[in-house]
Amino acid sequence: MFNPLRHTGKAALCVALVAISCAASAAGLKSGLKIAFVPKQINNPYEVIADDGGMAAIKEFGGVGKVVGPSDAGASSQVQYINTLITQRQDAIVIAANDANAVVPYLKKAMSQGIKVVTFDSDTAPEGRQLFVNQANAEGIGRGQIQLVAKLMGGEGEFAVLSATPNATNQNTWIKWMQEELKKPEYSKIKLVKIAYGNDDDQKSFVETQGLLQAYPNLKAIVAPTTVGIAAAARYISSSSSKGKVQVTGLGTPNQMRAFVKNGTVKAFQLWDPNQLGYLAAYAAAALCSGTITGKEGESFDAGKLGKRTIGPQGEIILGPPTTFDASNIDNFNF
Repeated sequence: MFNPLRHTGKAALCVALVAISCAASAAGLKSGLKIAFVPKQINNPYEVIADDGGMAAIKEFGGVGKVVGPSDAGASSQVQYINTLITQRQDAIVIAANDANAVVPYLKKAMSQGIKVVTFDSDTAPEGRQLFVNQANAEGIGRGQIQLVAKLMGGEGEFAVLSATPNATNQNTWIKWMQEELKKPEYSKIKLVKIAYGNDDDQKSFVETQGLLQAYPNLKAIVAPTTVGIAAAARYISSSSSKGKVQVTGLGTPNQMRAFVKNGTVKAFQLWDPNQLGYLAAYAAAALCSGTITGKEGESFDAGKLGKRTIGPQGEIILGPPTTFDASNIDNFNF
């Protein structure tokens, strides 16, 4: 007997499969690619947004995605997950490295067995991967943080940095460029008094903020180039006597920082869209697996809704410049 609902369902399924097939073939990608994301921490809100972007891209081009990783950001905490993914014969591993060197031997093992390796957000040493998908130019991020905090401080005073872990590749690179920017004569009245580490843990970052305010009573600002750190610092200062006196800025998501902007604790901060970062990393991995690129400088690939992207020096692909969020625009963003 003819069942219109059954045939409608079959037709819809066929349309969906054709759409997936067309999306993959349009980008020159193989179908059914197995791509695993390994975040710094499985429960880090920023990482969750980035991983969701990756999974959306994988679904878009008809792959099979998964997210596995540690609950802490220790230097070697990702090793066991990499080894498991090698055993599972994933086509690609996309990883935000907790340490530039600790995971390299294991990623090299993966590559030796034909698994493609893409780092994103936080890089390894170059020999540990084939591509690095970077949020933005690292120098621009670091220098931009100093330019922003200098403006918030009125061009003078003491400030501290509240970072993630001491071994975090991306934060350390940004801090290096912050220190370079500080050498310019226009910052002669600004002093970096301390680099503290909250280990990308909310409670430790909260306590470190308290410690900074106690140790440096003349502190005028805290720069936290980590979404966990900036939220924890803002939460502490918002309910302390330092509110309105100590500026909080750094890198955070609009959704986690909106309340602090609204109540005046935070005047401005920066970030890119981590969802798009994960999305771009997934497409880069798929292009590698499909042979449309090899990782050489100058090669280009189709990154879905993000359009054509080109590989730069040392296998780096840049998402784009960060956005500055403040009271005038924060409600225009939802991530």
